[in-house]
Amino acid sequence: MFALVDCNSFFASAERVFQPALADKPVCVLSNNDGCVVSLTNEAKALGIRRGDPLFKIKDIVEKKDVAVFSSNYVLYAAMSARVMHILSEAAPDIDVYSIDEAFLNLEGITNEQLKVKMAELAARVPRWTGIPISIGVAPTKTLAKVAAKYAKKYKGYHNVCFIDSEEKRKKALADFPIADVWGIGRQSVKKLEFFGITTAAAFAAKEPEWIKRNFNVTGLRTWNELRGTPCIELDSLAEKQSICVSRSFGKTVTDYEGLKESVANFAADVARKLRKQHSAANIITVFIRTDRFNTSVPQYSNFVSQTLTVATADTAEIITFSHEILKTVFRRGFAYKKAGVIASGIIPDTAIQQHIFDTVGNRDKRQRLNKAVDVINAINGRDTIKYAAQESASGAEWSSRKDFKSRNYLTNINELIEVRI
Repeated sequence: MFALVDCNSFFASAERVFQPALADKPVCVLSNNDGCVVSLTNEAKALGIRRGDPLFKIKDIVEKKDVAVFSSNYVLYAAMSARVMHILSEAAPDIDVYSIDEAFLNLEGITNEQLKVKMAELAARVPRWTGIPISIGVAPTKTLAKVAAKYAKKYKGYHNVCFIDSEEKRKKALADFPIADVWGIGRQSVKKLEFFGITTAAAFAAKEPEWIKRNFNVTGLRTWNELRGTPCIELDSLAEKQSICVSRSFGKTVTDYEGLKESVANFAADVARKLRKQHSAANIITVFIRTDRFNTSVPQYSNFVSQTLTVATADTAEIITFSHEILKTVFRRGFAYKKAGVIASGIIPDTAIQQHIFDTVGNRDKRQRLNKAVDVINAINGRDTIKYAAQESASGAEWSSRKDFKSRNYLTNINELIEVRI
């Protein structure tokens, strides 16, 4: 059996932890540049606000209904996530962190009776110790566990834990479950299935295997098997990404090369960190830049260039250097740039890196030890405690996102600790 643990309205819930006065009040968290709603509480949903709504469109509701609005504070959310995941890791023999607010638990070897007690305890322990409410779905496959978690979140009668542990429960759960909400079914697959009149998970699971093979790829077949109760997705296979993209829209448009160079250095450093976190390396680095396509009153330009590396790498300095070389080829003066990004692809395990006779980097083992030391220091003291000079120039970071409603970094910055007044 597997459990999918999902933190409810995670970003909004994390903000509530340090502001108890917001309990039972509508809360929204915005995307980069304070653009659209990315997380909201049930109280905010009851006012008609939906995920993806631009802030300017809901401004009247926010002001009239006293909705608390926050800019995304990913440093805070990462710290809260680490606390939740630590508690989960003690509850199961194996855990796979799927995203910042979700994790799969391998419950192998635990009896059904023990499971019900353990999951009920876990559903109470996490909010009690962290302030973050969670929903838990338990099922024989990870796809069914995702289905169960949605029911646990939607219906209070489950008391935050939903089990799909019998054939009867499986059929009942899938009967009214929208095919568009099934994990692993993308938008194009939804369109194809709706063309065939399939709108529920039950209808998809009821199709013959020959039909599935004829109309879908291996991912569709895997999802079909999982919905029927046959595990097909390895726990460890979920964490490794085949490409990593770090990009951001700028708070203000950037016209000078130095400003873009600084932003690209930060994006490249983040790409390198993520590569090392999943123990992998990239063979290809891509850099893209573009103007604001929504502002038709200014000249438009966008471009990207990819470069294949001689040796796959996850070294921060090396990826920054390559990214800057690419940026020189795509940058054009006379344009106001609104967004840039760095993409790593051709990703392989860091144990399978092929050396090259003409490699000019030098002692890669020494570079690897340096990166590891920096990662450890930053993990303990906060992100970018140590960073490269290229990541911070005299430009004033005009490329940084707007964060007019940002909360404090209560857990990672000694100057922003929570204040208690008696």
